[in-house]
Amino acid sequence: MTSIVPDADAITEPVSATSLLRFATAGSVDDGKSTLVGRLLHDSKSVLTDQLEAVEHASRRRGQDTPDLALLTDGLRAEREQGITIDVAYRYFATPRRRFILADTPGHVQYTRNMVTGASTAELAVVLVDARNGVVEQTRRHAAVAALLRVPHVVLAVNKMDLADYAEPVFAAIAKEFTAYAASLGVPDITAIPISALAGDNVVTASANMDWYGGPTILEHLETVPVGTDLADAPARFPVQYVIRPQTAEHPDYRGYAGQIASGVLRVGEQVTVLPSGLTSTITGIDALGTPVDVAWAPQSVTVLLADDLDISRGDLIAPSAQAPATTQDVKATVCHLHERPLRVGSRVLLKHATRTVKAVVKELPHRIDLTHGLARVARPGEFAVNDIGSVVLRTAEPLPLDAYADSRLTGSFLLIDPADGTTLTAGMAGEAFAETAQTTAPDEAADDDEGWDF
Repeated sequence: MTSIVPDADAITEPVSATSLLRFATAGSVDDGKSTLVGRLLHDSKSVLTDQLEAVEHASRRRGQDTPDLALLTDGLRAEREQGITIDVAYRYFATPRRRFILADTPGHVQYTRNMVTGASTAELAVVLVDARNGVVEQTRRHAAVAALLRVPHVVLAVNKMDLADYAEPVFAAIAKEFTAYAASLGVPDITAIPISALAGDNVVTASANMDWYGGPTILEHLETVPVGTDLADAPARFPVQYVIRPQTAEHPDYRGYAGQIASGVLRVGEQVTVLPSGLTSTITGIDALGTPVDVAWAPQSVTVLLADDLDISRGDLIAPSAQAPATTQDVKATVCHLHERPLRVGSRVLLKHATRTVKAVVKELPHRIDLTHGLARVARPGEFAVNDIGSVVLRTAEPLPLDAYADSRLTGSFLLIDPADGTTLTAGMAGEAFAETAQTTAPDEAADDDEGWDF
């Protein structure tokens, strides 16, 4: 990888011989996600000989005459025994045009939280639909999760077209229904492709069985879809991870603030504000890999030096004064609950935002999204069970410099953690999602019990 180093007056995007695309697959049970991933790996010649031999051996033991390419990603013994995907399987492969990191996510409704994990950093989501079944509840759920996580590109892969006689009307009807639904959620870019993952139609090579389709194959689309490398264009955010005080004879007064730039550009001489304290100073130096530089941009890891001795520690956020976010103790967010332990009104939690962790109380659960009835809202449900998606109002013990998730997937997200055992309970996205959904009748709200954590 090569890059152009920018000067202090202008920022030039890094240039690489091959770009990187992170994408996730999702879909209902048995729609063929793992088979599609296996076909991509196999037909793009990204499978090592010993891996293919292991898959062939495992397939023969199961009585199959041909290799089951789904076994390339379904690595857990329980997955192979049941023929389903349970955990998120991450795979890396590359073509001459682009490098890829993919997350093969489970299809079962009880593993929706795994899709949240797999798609949280994805720039594209491939949602599979069985051509025989069309758009089902889990298809709508995965489209909603992709919209919630602000995944910029969604591919509808209508799979098993070989079992639907490669009929164009079947594909057209499914594509029309899904596109209308995903667009109503705010998904900005939707591409529909008819495929057969088992036979390889339109996965890597164009299908001779669907000459009515003139669009790209899955791999062609993955290789050419625009990759969002605009982190440097966003307002600068620098969460402090560590304070460096070497205390050496050579550098007796060195005080540096180390971390990874979440977004934007930092420049020497720029006035910055430290949050949540609101103290201001000026950047006097930036060290990148031990070398002084005049400018640094996301996602570089650097050490920042300031003109003033301020009380700064891990968890603080440094931002240009002209672009500093507001701080708040009242957090309104959309969440996906990840744990079997329910989240209730009055629950006392830890909120982890970037490098900062603070105490918080769940003050209100305004509504839960009912994905079985479009995007209807269940008002004031009282608690969130595992895989529930809805809105939450939190009160934190200390102010937080939260961006809206729509503006930044990094500094607009957070986790809710159980303070007793450190278990991750909930993934949160600051701001309101699906604002145009309808209301439904509300069950009784749970009691608000936040004694001892009243902020």
